[in-house]
Amino acid sequence: MSKYWSDVVHKLTPYVPGEQPKLDNLVKLNTNENPYGPSPKVIAALKLEAADTLRLYPDPNSDALKSAIAEVHHLNANQIFVGNGSDEVLAHVFQALLKHSRPLLFPDITYSFYPVYCGLYNIEYQTIPLADDFTINVDDYDQPNGGIIFPNPNAPTGIPLALVEIEKLLKKNTQSVVVIDEAYVDFGTESAVSLINRYPNLLVTHTLSKARSLAGLRVGYALGSPALIEALIRVKDSFNSYPIDRFASAGAIAAMQDTAYFEKTCSQVIATRERLIKDLLALGFAVLPSGANFIFAKHHLHDGAELSEKLREHNIIVRHFKSPSRIASYLRITIGTDAQSEVLLSALSEIVG
Repeated sequence: MSKYWSDVVHKLTPYVPGEQPKLDNLVKLNTNENPYGPSPKVIAALKLEAADTLRLYPDPNSDALKSAIAEVHHLNANQIFVGNGSDEVLAHVFQALLKHSRPLLFPDITYSFYPVYCGLYNIEYQTIPLADDFTINVDDYDQPNGGIIFPNPNAPTGIPLALVEIEKLLKKNTQSVVVIDEAYVDFGTESAVSLINRYPNLLVTHTLSKARSLAGLRVGYALGSPALIEALIRVKDSFNSYPIDRFASAGAIAAMQDTAYFEKTCSQVIATRERLIKDLLALGFAVLPSGANFIFAKHHLHDGAELSEKLREHNIIVRHFKSPSRIASYLRITIGTDAQSEVLLSALSEIVG
């Protein structure tokens, strides 16, 4: 600690991202990165961007990128907001749309960055317990609030919420913003984007880090009514009017336009996930239903922390959450390639006997 810190710094407990170790022959299944590289068209676009024009600032409005995103989602460009990864987009969302006199609501087991943002921006919040089966009950959110946010599918559980349930929530909650964080939606979960033109208080956030294999470029975006997007732009332009650099924009546009590659790799991840679930069940694991590129699993005879450490001895890393206590027995396992799944299953077979 330092006497030069602002008061807010002393109160912060920063988000801890997944470990990024640099080890040889590592099977890395802890940070939900796509096991397949980006579209070849992305690589070609990045090479073209390595030119004399890098001396110039990028487009402050990211108009070309917004147009590419709007075309994919059948929206207008004024319904799109872009930022450096969905985490930056969410940071602007918390400031622009979720800071009110009433508390923000989100699940007790969810993306652990949400309470961090609340601490940074001094936002009062209330967590809503998941049901015993780790599902979200939208009726629990039918109370006065300053906003509602949750991922769909939820993280780290991976459980998807049906679109009909999201619409049920929107019909009841009309006085505040509902944010659906769809970081993993492309792996088998219904998107709420189709509801945007009917519900002006709905904001949906996406990332190119997962399904589009661009975690290294840091591009995310939000979709919503023009009024919600204007609020985000006002906050962004009061912070950084050039959020997306030339490389990120070029790569993101190419990724959004290559629909065939996107659909192919998503299908591969889903197929591998379903095979892995079947094989884990055969080893005595309980696996929650997943609409994401990861699964949440536990073994009835082995503690989650124990399994995580033993897998590390096999040069395999997965994500283990120590708290809250009711998920401490679970492991979050990123879906890798079929070959990586075989390595994982071989190690688990040896560990669980």
